Amino acid sequence: MNKLILSILSVLLCASVAIAQTGNIKGTVQTTDGKAAQFVNVAIKGTAHGAIVGSKGQFEIKNIPAGVHTLIASFVGLDTKETSVSVEAGQTVELPTIVLSENAQQLSEILIKGQKINKFTRESSNTVAKLPLKNIENPQVYNSISHELLKDQVITNLNDALKNATGVMRLWESTGRGTDGAEYYAMRGFSVQPTLTNGVAAINNGGLDPANVETIEVVKGPSGALYGSSLISYGGLINVVTKKPTDNFRGEINYITGSYGLNRLTADINTPLDTAKKALLRINSAYHYTNSFQDAGFTKSFFVAPSFAYKASDKLTFHINTELLSKESANAPMVFLNRNMPLKYNSMDVFEKNYKNSFTTNNLSIKNPTYSIQAQAHYKLSEQWTSQSILSRSNTQTNGYYSYLGDLGDGNNFTRAISKANGQTNATNIQQNFLGDFQLGNVRNRVVVGLDYMHLQVKDNSTGWRPLGSVNINSGTSTGNLTESGADEVLKAAGYANSEINQETYSAYAADVVNITPALSAMVSARFDYFEGEKHNSDDDQAAISPKFGIVYQPIKDQLSVFANYMNGFSNVSPQTVSDIDGSNPRLKKFDPEHANQWEAGVKANLYQQRVWATVSYYNILVKNKVMTDPANLNNATQGAEQESKGIEASIVANPADGLSLVAGFSHNEAETTKDNETGGYVGMRPESAGPENLANFWASYTVPAGSLKGFGLGFGGNYGSKYATLNRSNIGTFNLPSYTVLNASVSYNADRFGLTLKADNLANKKYYSGWSTITPQRLRSFSLSLAYKF
Repeated sequence: MNKLILSILSVLLCASVAIAQTGNIKGTVQTTDGKAAQFVNVAIKGTAHGAIVGSKGQFEIKNIPAGVHTLIASFVGLDTKETSVSVEAGQTVELPTIVLSENAQQLSEILIKGQKINKFTRESSNTVAKLPLKNIENPQVYNSISHELLKDQVITNLNDALKNATGVMRLWESTGRGTDGAEYYAMRGFSVQPTLTNGVAAINNGGLDPANVETIEVVKGPSGALYGSSLISYGGLINVVTKKPTDNFRGEINYITGSYGLNRLTADINTPLDTAKKALLRINSAYHYTNSFQDAGFTKSFFVAPSFAYKASDKLTFHINTELLSKESANAPMVFLNRNMPLKYNSMDVFEKNYKNSFTTNNLSIKNPTYSIQAQAHYKLSEQWTSQSILSRSNTQTNGYYSYLGDLGDGNNFTRAISKANGQTNATNIQQNFLGDFQLGNVRNRVVVGLDYMHLQVKDNSTGWRPLGSVNINSGTSTGNLTESGADEVLKAAGYANSEINQETYSAYAADVVNITPALSAMVSARFDYFEGEKHNSDDDQAAISPKFGIVYQPIKDQLSVFANYMNGFSNVSPQTVSDIDGSNPRLKKFDPEHANQWEAGVKANLYQQRVWATVSYYNILVKNKVMTDPANLNNATQGAEQESKGIEASIVANPADGLSLVAGFSHNEAETTKDNETGGYVGMRPESAGPENLANFWASYTVPAGSLKGFGLGFGGNYGSKYATLNRSNIGTFNLPSYTVLNASVSYNADRFGLTLKADNLANKKYYSGWSTITPQRLRSFSLSLAYKF
């Protein structure tokens, strides 16, 4: 015991001596306009000592060995400064204010190294981890799609924007139908819809307009620990970060015209509302019209998004973001293969013959008005703690005709089923977050503690389904009176749904990013959800706990990190009516939530003075407790089905030379249903929602940075998808959609006040398809011309 005490005392004595031989550095970092340079990284060159600048521009680095050191201050888009500083044992050195500018210049005792802005990347995010965190120190993988990239590619819709995300492909276009009319995408072997804006609920049934997009964050893997289960999937989530007001007057008017009657006019106007610049307003708006590449179909919309910010005091700031969308469209009916009989089709020939046939008319349109409003209050409680209060309300409606083509199983005919949709979905989301950034001893902690309330209300007054003619797929002919009066006639006796579903979720969560050392950090997160269905039925009430763990080691601070994570996601399972094997004793059966667990490991890099950002990872997701038909009783359901999804992803965003920007990604996914009722035909098969095993995306953009051709630019890129089974069941058969390579190119000229871009999509006029038990032709070659004026 005496030896143990002596050992402990020796360790403490050595530590005391070591501390006595160290000192501290304090300082302030500002930009050239005098504002605090929050999130700037300050580090002692050649050591693991460093800190992140706080909201008031202040920083402190403790326990630095005595001697002369070089302090480096750096941040993307700003010049890097190296300052010589002498540290004395037991003393705190307070440095003069460090000012970072966008232009390289020489100052005494300061070496300034200019950095190139990588315009297609985002170094950090406030929403992915629900707290400010750099990508390189986040153990979770995500892709950021910047508005600069959208502008460079003349993007006019969400689907084209998401083609820049690694391992993401659209399965279904927006149908406009009630409850789930938004687009479906495949991500890591699972389907997901875009349902989040600025990290909170924003429901839509008719697609999103990109006019108000600052960044699209595609977050990979089950994220139940911070985002619950109501709006995300096991494959990940799609979060749209909107544009925010700034304190200067500026604007941009953009007009795009092109193939298939494309006409799009957008405006982005930003202005302070008072001389003190405490009240700020930004308005984004868009008018959009385009026809389909097929013989019928159109989309017409008007979008406006006012965003208001008010700085009530140095501590209190309010933000209000509103989006209003009026949209009408006529969409080609999706072609569903028969999921109950052996497949009669074994090639794409008959479907390719009908590539331009929509089998609908513009008379049968559907309207999807949508609005969302978010109000946020940020209050600085102290230097270490901030309160974030969020209220979000969104509403999306469906009113019009929705139809699909169903395979009759004879190898030739499809029936057209139609319904007059009339419904709406309301989402109310309230969050209260407390964000902390503080030291416990020498250990930095970045914390979020939050409460979350979600209310989803789905109203459906749609008619039932009735046949409206049929399609002979071999001859390409169809029958049926495809007018409003014709549809109304067959729907007279269809009846109405007249249903309303209410769901409430009460949640509490916490996350802590602990810097064990400046190079080693760990993330610990957990969330508790209590799901409450209809008030009169307690059988659908459920509770779930979702943990998340991650670790990041940076062998080269802010340049290279090795990470690993364990993440959990869950889904609330609705009760089902079951009975005994002879049909007697009907009863409502309650189920436990199903869970998905992911482990992942990889490397992130930020190299060559932030010119190259790259991520490579391997993941494995296992879903357990899925509901399946009881093998011993087809009238009963039980839990025990399992699904596995694993793969690799690699992405890179680079600025290898002045004026040259690159975005590229590759993914390989292996998904399989490993346990289920054998009679269902799913065991051993790749799920139909998984999409292609292999996906690749690439875009290169070059703008001449100087000289007589300054501002002239070229762009080239494309997407690849391997063949995949849109229908895949051992008892029915497999139908593969072919692989595809689609190439795009652009030529542009940009000056200070105006810009011009000519873009060609699908250069080779490739016929290709998407689907999820469906076959949907994709857009053929198109051209668009963008004209922009900035002021």
